[in-house]
Amino acid sequence: MLPQPTLKIAEIFAGIQGEGLRLGRPAIFVRLAGCNLRCSFCDTKNAWRGGQTMTVAAIAARVEKLGKRRPAGWICLTGGEPFVQDIGPLVAQLHRDGFRLQVETNGTIPSDAAFDWVTVSPKPPGYTAAPEFRQAAREVKLVVSRELTLPVIRRVRSEFPAAVPIFLQPESNRPESRTRAVQLLNRTLREGISDVRLGIQLHKVYGLS
Repeated sequence: MLPQPTLKIAEIFAGIQGEGLRLGRPAIFVRLAGCNLRCSFCDTKNAWRGGQTMTVAAIAARVEKLGKRRPAGWICLTGGEPFVQDIGPLVAQLHRDGFRLQVETNGTIPSDAAFDWVTVSPKPPGYTAAPEFRQAAREVKLVVSRELTLPVIRRVRSEFPAAVPIFLQPESNRPESRTRAVQLLNRTLREGISDVRLGIQLHKVYGLS
């Protein structure tokens, strides 16, 4: 018998999507361990390394249990960076189980895994995303750190389809980051850069995590 595929998992929990277009919707979050970047502003540094080794079957069973207790319908695969591991078998299993899947990725590791919703969050210093993610993205999130500038926003806007909104996401909802987000948004308006929006971390406002 072939060994079952395994993944390193930081945590699995039921929660509320606190960011982007799916703001406020219930979801089950599967946070994968490991990341190919080390952003200074990361608020999930505990997921950079380590994690519990779990089989795909065990992850699916845990998700199914949470789904029965608190029906959500949507699973969000996040990290760390989900694509540092081979998540294809997990994606296939969760789809077979009837869930819809969102992935949150920095976009640097190409993948042909099929998702119902792709959130891309390009990171400094390059703010790059693989072509596959540029076409698949439903939304883009840019953390408003000191590295984020108007030229970066302008370039990211040019690389994604016009129908895909770009959210300026304050760094951990810090007041100075929120102020900078408003300033950057106003500058995009003056320059005519289309569909750039203010973001928020609603789960932190409500104290959910």
